[in-house]
Amino acid sequence: MAAGLRPQDVDLTTVLADSRLANPVMTASGCAAAGQELQQFFDVSDLGAVVTKSIMRDVRSGRATPRMAETPSGMLNSIGLQGPGVNAFLARDLPWLLQHDARPIVSIAGSSLGEYAELARRVGNTPGVAAIEVNISCPNVEDRGLVFACHPVQAGRVLSVVRRDTPRGLPVFAKLSPDVTNIVDIARSVVEAGADGLVLINTLLGLNIDFTTMRPKLGGVMGGLSGPAVRPVAVRAVWQVANALPGIPLIGVGGIRTGADALEFLVAGASAVQVGTAIFNDPNAPVRVLSELRTELAAHGFARARDAVGYANRPALEGVMAQ
Repeated sequence: MAAGLRPQDVDLTTVLADSRLANPVMTASGCAAAGQELQQFFDVSDLGAVVTKSIMRDVRSGRATPRMAETPSGMLNSIGLQGPGVNAFLARDLPWLLQHDARPIVSIAGSSLGEYAELARRVGNTPGVAAIEVNISCPNVEDRGLVFACHPVQAGRVLSVVRRDTPRGLPVFAKLSPDVTNIVDIARSVVEAGADGLVLINTLLGLNIDFTTMRPKLGGVMGGLSGPAVRPVAVRAVWQVANALPGIPLIGVGGIRTGADALEFLVAGASAVQVGTAIFNDPNAPVRVLSELRTELAAHGFARARDAVGYANRPALEGVMAQ
């Protein structure tokens, strides 16, 4: 670590599964569609990558309203993966991202192994895609509606077909759910199945009640909890997986509002971060976090963002988790 660093002297480049990014800050899937909504606030090419809203094979209308509810230090959402389907995405949204020099990481989601395989082929063979993020927090219609992400075998099967049908050299990242007994088991399963890296974490399942109606606030009853309230859970997941699977690229996501929040994820073991819920009340949040992260790295003596990755897991702290 170096003393007296200026923020402008910090090297922000990061590497994820042989993919080099100019900086480690991305959008989080689902918080800004395919990026066009943010272009009026900042240049999307300034980010390390733009992660799209999860794309499904077919047009999807989503769940009943209300779909969002504010909670202490966070929010619940029950959108239901509303979207135009892969045909519209490839015809309209992806070309826009490429025209604006963004690095698109395309999130895909399916309800069966066949859907994931088809999406992997369609998206993976389209020029300009930087990586595929596999959203496995979907019910498997072929297995009694069990969520793929909650079962090591099922999660591994999804990543196996995606990796099989995605061109070699195009990174595939699995986005994991925190709603499991042991996230390391799921992480190990998807890595063994071919995932090049992991995104930690997806939202936590939650519910809140409207006292006017004495019924759940969301039309879908339960929803995904995001925002600052989940950040300690996400940092814990990154820490655990970084220690259990050293060398596997991790992307941290969950409640990041500031550069200090982003640095916490890097120090815990993430090589990049995603900014999501903060965008809803501050559309400039991704580039602001990027600027603040540069300042935080300099203030703590990190000349390169890569030097901060996993710093909390260095030998001096060995054995802490075992106590």
